[in-house]
Amino acid sequence: MQQAQTERSLLKMRLFIRFQLAFSAFFLSLLVPTQADAAERPNVVWIVVDDMSPNFSCYGETAIQTPHVDRLAAEGVRFTRVYATSPVCSTFRSALITGMYQTATGTHHHRSGRGEHRISLPTGVKPVPELFQEAGYYTCIGSGLLDLDYRSQPFTDRSRGRIGKTDYNFDWKPTMYDANDWSGRRAEQPFFMQVQLHGGKLRGASAAAYAAFGQQVNNVVGEATDYGDVLLPPYYPADRILLQDWALYLDSVRVTDYHVGRVLERLEKEGLLENTLIVFFTDHGLSHARGKQFLYDEGTHVPLVIRGPNVQAGRVRTDLVEHIDVAALSLAAAGISVPGWMQGQNILVKDFHPKHAVFAARDRCGEAVDRIRSVRSENYLYIKNFFPSRPHLMPSNYKDSKLIIQRLRELHANEGIGKLGEKLLFSPCRPVEELYLYQQDRWQIHNLAESRKYADELVRHRELLNEWIRRTEDPGAESDDVYVLETEDQLNDMKNETARKKYRTNVETYKRWAREGI
Repeated sequence: MQQAQTERSLLKMRLFIRFQLAFSAFFLSLLVPTQADAAERPNVVWIVVDDMSPNFSCYGETAIQTPHVDRLAAEGVRFTRVYATSPVCSTFRSALITGMYQTATGTHHHRSGRGEHRISLPTGVKPVPELFQEAGYYTCIGSGLLDLDYRSQPFTDRSRGRIGKTDYNFDWKPTMYDANDWSGRRAEQPFFMQVQLHGGKLRGASAAAYAAFGQQVNNVVGEATDYGDVLLPPYYPADRILLQDWALYLDSVRVTDYHVGRVLERLEKEGLLENTLIVFFTDHGLSHARGKQFLYDEGTHVPLVIRGPNVQAGRVRTDLVEHIDVAALSLAAAGISVPGWMQGQNILVKDFHPKHAVFAARDRCGEAVDRIRSVRSENYLYIKNFFPSRPHLMPSNYKDSKLIIQRLRELHANEGIGKLGEKLLFSPCRPVEELYLYQQDRWQIHNLAESRKYADELVRHRELLNEWIRRTEDPGAESDDVYVLETEDQLNDMKNETARKKYRTNVETYKRWAREGI
């Protein structure tokens, strides 16, 4: 009798355990996508290009043709007013990969948080690749090709296994990337891929680099662009060196377009193209005296073209967009919930309400201490210079190593740069506030901040910017102690003794300016 009761109890327990296991498996099946579910989710591919403005033929560039980016635009949606929240590599990428303003995460100083001074993301904030991994995606970052690297040059044994450019100003886990290419994923596993390309950096910064890149251009896309076809912004003199540099920059656009075409070809051959969301954009404008590192269109205006499932072909969007929106729209396309802490928005959602303003910030770049903030509305670009007593082209080892900047300084010394160039590039100080009708004033030449006619708009935009600074808890400049830590860390990574000496001299200049309140 007792044995029978024991057996019945054991049977009930086994049934209960089986029920619990079956229920747990059913519940987990609701949370974890099955292989079939995973196959239905789109792949997400970001094509991220260094140092390049919207100089593509689909954006109106006439000196060159870019058929592959044009194809993406024809088969997807092209955005005409997209702006980087920061116009330099590491701060842009720190914002991109979190979907948050770099000022909100304390990652707003270029190449910071990598030595003795460390930076952690706010509690709960995760980089986008981690969110994709948690959702079952294979995450990778590389060139997008099996035979060419990020420079569109053949792989070497040394470069083949490298991951693509990360450049984040915070502590992150290398394991958030599974590999440098999607070829290693499980069968039918969806993937999140970042194709990181060298872009405008391809042309280099010296005469020797120009010559080497010119040879690559001839080998890859044919005859180089004639510098006689180049039309420079009006504040740059029509000097042969500057014209040749810009022509080579346009050739870097052509090589980039070629690489994009190769990635599209691969996706088609592997039967992946139609189930892949492709997001093409650049990290900021071209590297030049008023471009990269600055908040004018030349520095912050970037292309954005999106092609893929549920994206209407041939559409053009003219509303204001920030580059941090790429994180949110990509997660949403993959069926992943956009976290509440993310400041970027899913601009592809059907009921999206266009933004009334977008924001940008520039802070320390290398040893060059600066703080600039901007707000851009439908019609106006407002810029606030927090160090107006410092010149636009202040001492910078990075900038001053470029042949084009050296040439500009040489022309300035010989009074050959022109009145506009003198005013915008070489004035010993800058206005505290700048206001431009940026769509009418393409190169932001006419500052309206002191015009009584625009006084109300000046006040309105000043208030918009101040409110954003408060809302995002913008921490502003580094402390003196942190500046020392960061600059010493960067010096440790510099091998060229001439560059080290120049950098250290500049550091002392910035320390002196800080003491003198300049």
